[in-house]
Amino acid sequence: MAGEIPENETSGVKMVAKTYVKPRKAVGRKECQLVTFDLPYLSFFYNQKLLIYKAAGDEFEEIVGRMKDGLGIVLEDFHQLGGRLAKDEEGVFSVVYDDDMDGVQVVEAAAEALEVAHLTDDEGTTMFKELIPHNQIFNLEGLHRPLLALQLTKLRDGVAVGLAFNHAVLDGMSTWHFMSSWAEICCGATSVSTPPFLDRSKARNTRIKLLNLSKPSDAPEHANSAANGDATSAPILREKVFKFSESAIDQIKTRANQSTSDASKPLSTFQSLSGHVWSAVTRARQLKPADYTVFTVFIDCRKRLEPPMPETYFGNLIQAIFTVTGAGLLLGNPPEFGAGLIQKAIEGHDAKAIEGRNEEWEKSPKIFEYKDAGMNCVAVGSSPRFKVYEVDFGFGKPESVRSGKNNRFDGMVYLYPGKSGGRSIDVEISLEASAMEMLEKDKEFLMEAN
Repeated sequence: MAGEIPENETSGVKMVAKTYVKPRKAVGRKECQLVTFDLPYLSFFYNQKLLIYKAAGDEFEEIVGRMKDGLGIVLEDFHQLGGRLAKDEEGVFSVVYDDDMDGVQVVEAAAEALEVAHLTDDEGTTMFKELIPHNQIFNLEGLHRPLLALQLTKLRDGVAVGLAFNHAVLDGMSTWHFMSSWAEICCGATSVSTPPFLDRSKARNTRIKLLNLSKPSDAPEHANSAANGDATSAPILREKVFKFSESAIDQIKTRANQSTSDASKPLSTFQSLSGHVWSAVTRARQLKPADYTVFTVFIDCRKRLEPPMPETYFGNLIQAIFTVTGAGLLLGNPPEFGAGLIQKAIEGHDAKAIEGRNEEWEKSPKIFEYKDAGMNCVAVGSSPRFKVYEVDFGFGKPESVRSGKNNRFDGMVYLYPGKSGGRSIDVEISLEASAMEMLEKDKEFLMEAN
C-alpha cells in the first residue's frame, strides 16, 4: 500500500525550530467582538487541515522562507489570525490583535523517512497527529494560545503543511479565503487581491455573556457514538476518503432526479450526493427500520441573511441544520427521498429561520457538543466549492488535502473537490470500524469510487 512506511524506518518527526510571524507592518490594536455565529464553536477543537506537496528536499529552507515572508504580508489584512481571544468581566468574547502579541506560531520540522506517497493514502489519520499542531486543543484555549498554528515538515520528497485554525474565529469559507490569499502573495503578488470583510457586527450585533464554560461532556476522548449515548468507552473509528469521479457524481445526481416531478425544483449535486452518503451510512450501520437517523449540514449563511453579507466576510457565518427520518423510510424509498428531505431543510433555512435560530440561542446560549449532531447522524462539513487544490505557494499544487484528527466523530463527513478537477468530489468519512467495513463493500455506494 502507498501509505505504508518502509520496514526499519520510522515516521519520527523531529521539531527543528519554532518561531512566530506577525503582520509585516504595524497594525496597532484591533478588537472585534465575537457574535452569535461564532460562539457555539468555543468548545470544538481547533480545525485542522493538512496539505501535502511534492518538492525537492533541498528547496525546504527556501520554501519556509517564502511562506513566512508571505504570511507576514497576508496577516496585514488577516491580522485577527495573529491575535488572541479575549473575555471581559461580563463574559463577552472578542478577538483582539495588538502589535506586541506573538502572532502566528510556525514550527519547522523534519521527517525525512516519510515520502509524499506515505501520506496520500486514502485511509487513516494516524500519522497526521505528528504533522499538524494543536491536537485535542479546544478553541476556548485561544485565550492564551495562537489562533493559527502552522507546521512545515520536510519530507523525503516534499513538504507537509499542517494548519490548526481556531474555529471560534473563522469558518471554512474564511479559512480557504485566507489560504488562497496567502498563496497569492507567495507567488509574487504584493497585496491581497480580495481583502477580508472584518466587521462582524454587520452580521449580528449583540453582546452575549458566557461566564460558565467547561469542557464538553462528550469531548471525543470520552465520547461514544450518539447512537447509543454510552459515554463509558469511545468507539474505534476509521477514516477513509472515497473518491467519486465526474461520471459517478453525474450518475448519482441523475438517479436522484429521475423520479422528481416537473413542478419540483431539481436536486442539486450536493443534495443528491448527501442523500447517497446518508443512505449508504445508514445501511452500513445496519439500523433497525424504526431507528431514527439525522442528517446535519453546516450551511453557509452569507447570502441568506438580510441584507446578505459579502463572500469575503471573515468569521463564522454558518449554522447547523438538521433533518430526521426513520432508517426504514430512508432505505425503503428511492434516492430522491433522502435528497429531498435535505433539499427541504436547506431551502427552508432563509433569513427568517436564521434570525429565529439566533434569537433562540441568545435567550439560552448553549455551547455545541458532539451529540448535538443528532442520533445516528451523518454530519457534513467543508465543501466541494472550496478550491483547495488551487492553493499553490509557488512550488506546485497539493498532492492531497485532508482534515486532521480533531473534531471527528462517528458519522462526520468532509467534502472536498476531487484532485482530478471538474465535478469530481472526495468524500472523507469517519465511522465506527464495523460500519466502515460494511461501507467498503457496498457496491451501490461505491459506484466508480476508488
